[in-house]
Amino acid sequence: MVRAGSLPHPPDLPPLVVLLPDGALMATNPAFAPLLKGQPVIPVIAVERLEDAVPLARALAAGGMKVIELTLRTPVALAACREIVRECPETVLGIGTILTPDQVTQSVDIGAKFLVTPGTSEKLAQKMADCGAACLPGSATVSEMVQLMEWGFSEMKFFPAGPAGGLEYLKAVAGPIPELRFCPTGGVSPLNAPDYLAQPNILCVGGSWIAPKAMIAARDWAGITKLAAEACAIRPRGA
Repeated sequence: MVRAGSLPHPPDLPPLVVLLPDGALMATNPAFAPLLKGQPVIPVIAVERLEDAVPLARALAAGGMKVIELTLRTPVALAACREIVRECPETVLGIGTILTPDQVTQSVDIGAKFLVTPGTSEKLAQKMADCGAACLPGSATVSEMVQLMEWGFSEMKFFPAGPAGGLEYLKAVAGPIPELRFCPTGGVSPLNAPDYLAQPNILCVGGSWIAPKAMIAARDWAGITKLAAEACAIRPRGA
């Protein structure tokens, strides 16, 4: 296997090609970092009712959250993503909880700008890397991170962040692998988000607190807009 070697900072990442064991070439997908445009937190949302999808996306955008991740955790999730793509052009839609190559294809066909997985098999990584969308493949250990790096990825989801070691783990990873960048989710809150964001190898954080299930169920769009605005105002500790 030809290893990816040292990678530059993601926004300046040039195309890379990695040779897999079976001889197939895998090219890296577009970088995720430029999509953020300074947004520090990505709301991780689940939609139970299709009719909530567009008002929810608009409520988040009104609070400054234009980059969102809608997870494939409900029966209406893919249909909700289609509605958001069609009705909310201001939203940069990412689709998360992707577990299969078929879901990669479905998500790209819908129009997702980025894809997120909780973990990453080789088949899933292969499908993501040539899908044409930015990707945050999930990792939780150094071995998984190195494997993803060999496949050409330098931006990753760190999940579940809290149980997997949290901020201290990512600080330790930055020593031997400083070129990797992460979006930690799982156990991230408004209290610890500034500490995560102060770490140089963290691109952004993801959290569900911006659009809690109870507020979506109550269709409290004004309340969600307020939480989104507060999350957008989060800055790295010490900045």
